[in-house]
Amino acid sequence: MRLFVALAPPPDVVETVREAVDRGRRHTPDLRWTPPGEWHLTLLFLGRVDDDLLPGLTGALGRVARNRRPLELAARGWGTFPRSNARTSVLWAGVNGDTQALGILVGRLRAAADRIGIEVDHRPYVPHITVARSRPARDLSGTVHSLGTLRSRRWEAQEMHLVESRPESADRYRTVRTWALGWEPDPTRPPERSTS
Repeated sequence: MRLFVALAPPPDVVETVREAVDRGRRHTPDLRWTPPGEWHLTLLFLGRVDDDLLPGLTGALGRVARNRRPLELAARGWGTFPRSNARTSVLWAGVNGDTQALGILVGRLRAAADRIGIEVDHRPYVPHITVARSRPARDLSGTVHSLGTLRSRRWEAQEMHLVESRPESADRYRTVRTWALGWEPDPTRPPERSTS
């Protein structure tokens, strides 16, 4: 299975981002715009994972989740990969808030994957939600300008998801496992969760 670990923004934050993205879509309709139902904040890309490693992986990821507290996050601003708009291939919505704690969580997830023999990327982590891709890469400075200001409300990320990526399927992402971050939520309070 091709897997990654992610957080899911709640529906009202997705709607805030969607409203801004609609402006960019009108400006540059020929980009490969990611459907809002697929928006997520990737913490760790694992790539193809053999089935025999899955029990060890889920155990290791679960231990990391239990030792981290929920995170206060918000969607703020826009960015691109590479960082220069001259030859951009990825356009994203930025995420801020508890970014130091988020970076620690990512570091612990990377270490957990390394310990069970899964090679992962160790480049500096940039929290973001991918909203569009360009093939070939090009200057997207006009698109970024057309998106305007992005400022969602803060939300509390209470859950971490292990997600299977299935590019050939109509249902591109399938949640394999979900863990509460560090605690079990109050059963009388409805959780902020997205099925996307």
